[in-house]
Amino acid sequence: GTLITISSFSWFSMWMGLEINLLSFIPLMNEMNNPLSSEASFKYFIIQAISSMLILFNFLSFLISKEYLTPLNFLIELIFDSALLMKLGMVPFHFWLPEIMEGISWTNTFLLLTWQKIAPMILIMYNSQMNFFLISIIILSLLISGINNWNQTSIKKILTFSSINHMSWMLSIILLNQSLWMFYFIFYTLISLSMILMFKKIWTPSIQDFFK
Repeated sequence: GTLITISSFSWFSMWMGLEINLLSFIPLMNEMNNPLSSEASFKYFIIQAISSMLILFNFLSFLISKEYLTPLNFLIELIFDSALLMKLGMVPFHFWLPEIMEGISWTNTFLLLTWQKIAPMILIMYNSQMNFFLISIIILSLLISGINNWNQTSIKKILTFSSINHMSWMLSIILLNQSLWMFYFIFYTLISLSMILMFKKIWTPSIQDFFK
């Protein structure tokens, strides 16, 4: 799904890749031993379906605007960016991410923090440019993720807000230098993998357990 999205030449195949990505990740989230996983997967499906609907609406509006609604191009780009930022879990569309993270396993946590971010970020790189809206989102995400991490005890929530913080830096880099973004993303993925493997091995849901 991710590879279809980032290598597509049409809006429809781009949207189709995002849907395949969503529908293939939902079964991974459902686990027999975890009672919270079904609720988390349902929330994830609802949020991703809303953002996919916005993207599809945006494509249709874009096709119409070529002939009739030229002044609305900025609004259409705003809706498209907002839908992709919702998929990424950036501020102010971030409220779903900490809740879902608490209900999934460590393996799914790693996938949600890394692989699931690739397609939306590359779509932003292809179709957006640095504007006041994106700059505002980047600054807000940096501030709110930093503030929300104060007095936080759940390790998964700390990782979530840390991810939002890193995504802000990645967004600021991806629109300026793609090779630097790739280096940053690989480095972030490796660090996340090593930390999550450690937490999975010693099972530490909170900071207090970690220090014990």
